[in-house]
Amino acid sequence: MTPVSAAFLPLTDSAALIVAQALGFAEAEGIDLRLIRDTSWANVRDRLVYGQVQAAHMLAPLAVAVTLGLSQHPAAIAAPFKLCVNGNALTLSSELAAALDPKPRNRIDDPIATAHDFAAAIGLHRRKPVIGIVHRFSSHALMLRYWLGFAGMDPDRDILLRVLPPSLMVEALRAGEIDGFTAGEPWNSVAVAEGLGEIVATGAGIWQRGVEKVLAFREDWLEANPDTVDRLLRALDRAAAWCDDAVNHSRLADLLSLPEYVGQPAEIIALALGGHLPLVRGGDPIESPDFLFFHREAANFPWRSQALWIYSQFVRWGMSTSDPANEAAAANVLRSDVYRRALAGGSTPLPGASMKLEGALGAPLAVGSDLGTLTLGSDRFFDGRVFDPAEIAAYLESFKPAF
Repeated sequence: MTPVSAAFLPLTDSAALIVAQALGFAEAEGIDLRLIRDTSWANVRDRLVYGQVQAAHMLAPLAVAVTLGLSQHPAAIAAPFKLCVNGNALTLSSELAAALDPKPRNRIDDPIATAHDFAAAIGLHRRKPVIGIVHRFSSHALMLRYWLGFAGMDPDRDILLRVLPPSLMVEALRAGEIDGFTAGEPWNSVAVAEGLGEIVATGAGIWQRGVEKVLAFREDWLEANPDTVDRLLRALDRAAAWCDDAVNHSRLADLLSLPEYVGQPAEIIALALGGHLPLVRGGDPIESPDFLFFHREAANFPWRSQALWIYSQFVRWGMSTSDPANEAAAANVLRSDVYRRALAGGSTPLPGASMKLEGALGAPLAVGSDLGTLTLGSDRFFDGRVFDPAEIAAYLESFKPAF
């Protein structure tokens, strides 16, 4: 057995890693997968960068940021497997949410109107709203910026962004230290269940099938251990498919609820797994089948174009400079070549391309794959923009004079 240590945070989207270990998928590939539960993304990052673990459940933008030297000690990170698609939400305190559309479902169904409502609510709130984010370099924070910028807000001026571990968001909301937060499940549903907040937007509503968490390695370790990486990816592929099967959701929720994993009630975890999202305490959950999923529609494929969208947002918000070397380094973080190598000849279809126009699909579309065809779902941004990875400069220019 080959030992592999992997750090993770207590989030529903860590499911594939947990299932790979707990249900024997890793063992079947000769991997002794040792999971290390941590509390913050900064800790996970440091464990990986300094070699305490060989792999990590990681925010996709954080993997890019570390590679570009934007987040603590620079190190080349390789992410050959996406652990999920979407899965985060914006939860506001009941006080702040009261300034938005009184019908909670309308807020989710119309993210454009909700963004404008939120912009108007900022000036009426008792203080500049303090919104918790899990890390500066998170998909949650980038999608929040993208959404707020559409409504003419500058997230660095009009609100205060406070970094907190996901597991501390609910307590910070309870204490009045923040007025809302954006995080992955189950923490939004926990806040709703405790009557502390209301879900007003989802990551899937801002960017359908947007990039979220990845399995990350140090690039040098990945290149030195190709067989181990391939076996681990095959185990995760099987685990992710198991997680996506509705027949397994009850058992998965029970597993994740254990204190060594997510440690929250199974009935709350099960909501997002089944595509049910509770918006307000006591209200009926809405149906949101694309809120979070783990395997279907090439969910685990690391599109290089999504790494470049992340890079474009870093440049847009002044986190990185526009530079050909940075662009190339960012694109190389999501390693579609390694994914294809590991899963070649298996039952999971492999897309024929490594980049695509992000946001171009408004309906399911059959695309080429090694097994014939593969259907990809709608990946639209809420504002209708399309990101062409070959035209990053023009894309960024289109946001001016916005923030």
